[in-house]
Amino acid sequence: MANSMVWQETASRVQQFYRLTKPRVVSLIVFTAFIGMFLAVPGAVPLNALIFGTLGIALVAGAAAALNCLVEQKYDAVMARTQGRPLPQGTVSELETLFFLTIVGGSGLFMLYQWVNPLTMWLTMATFVGYAIIYTIILKPLTPQNIVIGGASGAMPPVLGWTAVTGEVSADALLLFLIIFAWTPPHFWALALYRKNEYAKIGMPMLPVTHGDQFTKLHVLLYTIILTVVTLLPYITQMSGLIYLVSALILDGIFLYYAVKIYRDYTDQLAKEAFRFSIIYLALLFVALLIVHYFYF
Repeated sequence: MANSMVWQETASRVQQFYRLTKPRVVSLIVFTAFIGMFLAVPGAVPLNALIFGTLGIALVAGAAAALNCLVEQKYDAVMARTQGRPLPQGTVSELETLFFLTIVGGSGLFMLYQWVNPLTMWLTMATFVGYAIIYTIILKPLTPQNIVIGGASGAMPPVLGWTAVTGEVSADALLLFLIIFAWTPPHFWALALYRKNEYAKIGMPMLPVTHGDQFTKLHVLLYTIILTVVTLLPYITQMSGLIYLVSALILDGIFLYYAVKIYRDYTDQLAKEAFRFSIIYLALLFVALLIVHYFYF
């Protein structure tokens, strides 16, 4: 009985630290980095880059998420969406979180430097600084354009995956970056629209709070149009083929439908659906790139 209780307590503690890494967010980061690896080469991805590159990027992304939780714990305690996180709940301490993210992030960077290549390690470190420090600490409480500027760090994973395999940054890798960079504002502002009151409550200058709903809805539409144009570039530059183009046009059409509906007939439920679809959209777009790369290029 005693051993069982110790095991349950240990498992519960591990789960709390795991939750600090925001696994749902990190899973999308790792997924796009993983696809970037496969798009970088015509054949099989070298095993060391695949294993250690994926794990290293995941560890550093998890550490960045934990630092975000540490910095924003007071905000998280107020917002309904984040009240259940470990730090507001007191299930882990600030010191434990700092120690955890240092070990996890340091291990990831060491792994990338030692078993992948130095460029990937430095770019991953820059991404960590961009998200956890420049975006979270500086931009987020300072400007309603935080997600546009800070979106650069969120767009880096496929580039990291690419460099993990090739050791260099190419024009095609930058196209993958550009897709996620253009995707981030309409994805996030859909969330910000139906969470506006929570952001206003904590004094966070998100676009709906500072400029109002109508201004934000217009920008969701405009950035979705920009995204549609950007997603055509892999076909135009011959990075990908016809199957990708058709897939992109279908996905863009659905995203544009949501953006237009949000602009003309907004409801919180519609914004929630658009936010959820945007995640599926990005995943399917990258899957289409991968399928064409290996089977129809």
